[in-house]
Amino acid sequence: MTTRYWIGVVSLDHVQSGIEGGFVQLAQGEELPLKRMKAGDWLIYYSSRPAERSKEPYQAFTAVARMADSDIYSVFAPYGFVYFRRNACYFPCHHTAIKPLIERLSFITNKRRWGFPFRTGHFEITPEDFEVITSAMGLGVVKES
Repeated sequence: MTTRYWIGVVSLDHVQSGIEGGFVQLAQGEELPLKRMKAGDWLIYYSSRPAERSKEPYQAFTAVARMADSDIYSVFAPYGFVYFRRNACYFPCHHTAIKPLIERLSFITNKRRWGFPFRTGHFEITPEDFEVITSAMGLGVVKES
C-alpha cells in the first residue's frame, strides 16, 4: 500500500488538543476526511489562526502526525455534537511560517493567492512537498512508497 501525504487546516488550539490526546480531527470533526486517510499516512497541520474564533493570523505549519491505525471513532460533545477522530503519533518539530516556503510548494499554483488550496480544509500533497515542509519544520522523516 502506498503511503499518502496530507495537509489538514486546523487552528493552533485544536492542533494542541490533538497532540495532547494523540488523535487527529479535521473539518469540524467530520468523518469523511478521516476516511480518506489510511494507517501509515502522514498529516501536516497548517494553522491559519491561533484559535478557532481568532481574527489574528498565524499562517504556519504546526504539527506532523502519522496515522497509527485504521480506526475512526466518535466523541460526543456538549449540545449534541459528535466529532470523529483517528489515533495518531505526533513527531517533535517546530512551527514553521508558510510564506518562506510558498515558492517551493507545488500545490500552491498561484503564488499571489497562496491561501486558496487551504480553503478545502484537507487535501493530499506530493511526497516532495511533504519533504519541503517537514524539513523546514526540523523533522527528518523517511518517506515510504
